[in-house]
Amino acid sequence: GDGAPPGNYGYTSSGYSVYEEENDRLTESLRTKVSAIKSLSIEIGTEVKNQNKMLSEMENDFDSAGGLLGATMGRLRTLSRGSQTKLLCYMMLFSLFVFFVIYWIIKLR
Repeated sequence: GDGAPPGNYGYTSSGYSVYEEENDRLTESLRTKVSAIKSLSIEIGTEVKNQNKMLSEMENDFDSAGGLLGATMGRLRTLSRGSQTKLLCYMMLFSLFVFFVIYWIIKLR
């Protein structure tokens, strides 16, 4: 059918057809693309592992900060419920005084 001599099945005398050369070229192109995708997926996997590690560390930090904040709030509740209301008022007044002193110092600069 293709005009090739019978029994030769489209092959040229050198043993390779145009189709085989094109298949070889496309196979090599596919091989390079697959290796690029493989290296990219390895890099993505490494990045995911690093991000998961960082998230785990952040979770631990937030847990410890939450525990510290919870303990502080518990102490503040105990302080406000007890007979130490005067002490709480003094602390608030002292905080306001310090705030105004710092504001005044910054204003004078």
